[in-house]
Amino acid sequence: MKDNGKVTNIFLSGVGGQGAILASNILGEVFIKAGYDVKKAEVHGMAQRGGDVTTHFRFGKKVYSPLIKYGDVDYLLSFELLEAIRYINWVKPEGKIVINKSEIFPPAVNLGQMEYPKGVEKTFKKYFKENVWMVDGQGIAKKLGNAQAANVVLVGAFSNFFPEVKDAQWIEAIKALLAPKLHDLNVKAFHEGKKAL
Repeated sequence: MKDNGKVTNIFLSGVGGQGAILASNILGEVFIKAGYDVKKAEVHGMAQRGGDVTTHFRFGKKVYSPLIKYGDVDYLLSFELLEAIRYINWVKPEGKIVINKSEIFPPAVNLGQMEYPKGVEKTFKKYFKENVWMVDGQGIAKKLGNAQAANVVLVGAFSNFFPEVKDAQWIEAIKALLAPKLHDLNVKAFHEGKKAL
């Protein structure tokens, strides 16, 4: 694999229960086995109550800190629209963004105290132009029989940015982290996600 000493910064954001942490674990398996140093840090304190979940994920020849500097994100992989817009300022001007089209209303929206943000896709495209990809993760996963595989659909879409990593390496990581009864579904989710970008 190419290695110019650069550290690649990936920021994952989502809501508790969407599988953002599992997605970051898949990335970890893949890039460690590809020979990189990997560091990551997760924040998921209120995840079980529908709170936001984030992961700082960094890989390179040598990574000294798991935390990404504000404004230094190369890739934003977001599993929910609001959780994408929350971190828009973390992304470099040339950064690439993959967003799941999912909307999950936080309690303040459900109670009528706030409005859910509108025009998230338009806002991202205004600043990042062609470097924004919207993926219907839930829709694709539902067609496969289980909406919970949406996170692996997103991983499949995201894998397109790393053509030097073979599909077999992604599949191996997915199988290593999931129970055998979930392998077929998630392998299909990965492949369908890959086609979605």
